Amino acid sequence: MRIALLGYGKMGKMIERIAEGRGHEVVLVVDENNRADCTVAQLQKAEVAIEFTVPAVAVDDYKWCMDAGVPVVSGTTGWLERWQEVVDYCRERNGGFFYASNFSVGVNIFFRLNKYLAKMMDNFRNYKIFIEETHHIHKLDAPSGTAITLAEGIIKNHSAYHSWKLYQGEELDEGVLPVEAKRIGEVPGIHGVTYKSGMDEIEIRHSAFSREGFAQGAVLAAEFMAGKRGVYGMDDLLSDKLRF
Repeated sequence: MRIALLGYGKMGKMIERIAEGRGHEVVLVVDENNRADCTVAQLQKAEVAIEFTVPAVAVDDYKWCMDAGVPVVSGTTGWLERWQEVVDYCRERNGGFFYASNFSVGVNIFFRLNKYLAKMMDNFRNYKIFIEETHHIHKLDAPSGTAITLAEGIIKNHSAYHSWKLYQGEELDEGVLPVEAKRIGEVPGIHGVTYKSGMDEIEIRHSAFSREGFAQGAVLAAEFMAGKRGVYGMDDLLSDKLRF
């Protein structure tokens, strides 16, 4: 499979290594230094694009791929206020778009577990919920896309919460789920969801040891998207394995 890489930081380089190790060919590498010089014809040499950039340029990159008829896989976070715009554009252009806030298989199992636990704990209102995430100091957005996905999973399955807010030590209104974001060293990613009562607490947690799991998942998503049209995510990729 021929791949275009949009974004060539640490994640882009890791994706390149894993993709080539799986027998794929990277035919185009785009970063901030050459983006203005890259043409649609160059992009169309690829069967699929993988995009890991920054929120400020991500949506323009998606539209560039959709206009070129190249399915795009993206893990860039921090742009989701424009989600519906991207989905509508993809459908208008009959494009292919795969988005995940986190490509790790383990994290996506964690997402399912989080939803299941929230639904179960809806019957036990004496437990208050708190989300905490920790990432490396280079991460630009806070909270992480993964933490937002966890928060949304809780809100959809626990009727005591109607929204979430980045927690910075202040008192929050009833029904607002606190999400705390920490930036420490080179931590790849730690996410925890805690249910705390006056008597005990329940915690589920996922810790990434490196970014390699994210990169491998992005390549698996690219393989999944080759030749596809429509909007997809990790649930689609893992649907035969995540059945609850």
